Amino acid sequence: MGGRRLLLLLLSWGFLQLINLPFSAPQSFIGINYGDVADNLPPPTATARLLQSTTISKVRLYGTDPAMISAFAGTGISLLLGAANGDIPNLASSPAAAAAWVAAPLPSTSSPAVSAVSVGNEVLFADTSLASQLVPALQNIYAALPPNSSVKVSTVNAMDVLASSDPPSSGVFKPELAAALDPLLAFLSKTGSPFLINPYPYFAYQSDPRPETLAFCLFQPNAGRPDAGSGLTYTNMFDAQVDAVRAALDAKGYKDVEIVVAETGWPHSGGTDEAGATAENARAFVAGLVSHLRSMAGTPRVPGESVDTYLFAMYDEDLKPGKPSEKSFGLFQTTTLAEMYPTGLMRNGTAGIGPAMAPAPAPTLPVRPSPALASPPPATIPGQQPQVTPVQPGSAAAGGPSALCAPGTATTTSRGAAAGCSSHSAAESSRTISVLHILACVWLMYLLI
Repeated sequence: MGGRRLLLLLLSWGFLQLINLPFSAPQSFIGINYGDVADNLPPPTATARLLQSTTISKVRLYGTDPAMISAFAGTGISLLLGAANGDIPNLASSPAAAAAWVAAPLPSTSSPAVSAVSVGNEVLFADTSLASQLVPALQNIYAALPPNSSVKVSTVNAMDVLASSDPPSSGVFKPELAAALDPLLAFLSKTGSPFLINPYPYFAYQSDPRPETLAFCLFQPNAGRPDAGSGLTYTNMFDAQVDAVRAALDAKGYKDVEIVVAETGWPHSGGTDEAGATAENARAFVAGLVSHLRSMAGTPRVPGESVDTYLFAMYDEDLKPGKPSEKSFGLFQTTTLAEMYPTGLMRNGTAGIGPAMAPAPAPTLPVRPSPALASPPPATIPGQQPQVTPVQPGSAAAGGPSALCAPGTATTTSRGAAAGCSSHSAAESSRTISVLHILACVWLMYLLI
């Protein structure tokens, strides 16, 4: 009898640990963008330490600065490195240049894991003159990787590559992009690399600033939007945008090509003409998105698995051109390293790791050719507009998604997002219920023995 009781206690303790595990361990499906169009950023080492205090496991860099890369050595955080649009002609025409690009960025000492390389950002939207050179550049980078490397090579696409996205089942690529997209998709399928996209529900709301659209974009209660073409119902814009891309890939015959979200987010402030750019809305979007990803619900078209998602961005970027919102997607403050608003991504519920040290001169890092691309209290931010009251369940919001990729909403500059929730997420609640069910079964077995 004593042995059975001890076994029951041990099993109960083990199952109870499952409740908190996903919220203290790194989560493979959540990454963050580290933009540097700013003059007030903390040292890269401070950023690396900050990310180690979160559950974020991946970082996307827009370049190959050795100081930034070396800061993540030994952290367990993997990197997605970026080649600029301006690098594409040289990478496409010269295999030697591609080999040098692969070898040069990483220091000779312990290097961080590199999971992927992105060649160009929104090339097919921003600079179609580079379209014909894109795949040759990808091929040369891929050929320069060490043998048996697991590094993925891809390019980031704006939602504007779609000709249709409403409803999601109608998703189809623009026919005029076929000459560039067809060889790109064939390359991604052959190499097992993902299709990288930048979906922004914020810009969809800008195109249709109704209360019911805001609720749909912020993962808040809404009546849902049925897709007559698939028979599926959508409760948030993020899923609708991702599934529109999935439908376009499937229509091309590339069901094997994975989708990865390279950027998404919501600005915490903006100009007077930028509806919805407020701290409260940013927090709602971030909380809803991270809770949704953690739930492992997937999308209506691909249920049961989370889409790998890179949130934009670490910090506000004060030197970015464009509207005020473009500078205001940061999750963390550059001086205190505290969260802009509660994200739910900090380990043990902390708000940050304290002020960053003053930037010091970057050490000179030895660089050598290397096969290192191997596998691998919240601030108050004044909003510019009052928050729009979201529609409640049962209201008339049954129309199809509006402006899932409205023309002109994507830009060549990276935008921003955040992640997290300060309250218990849906995933936490579902795990708690599951664990209680398991414990009930164990107790019943004990009684029957």
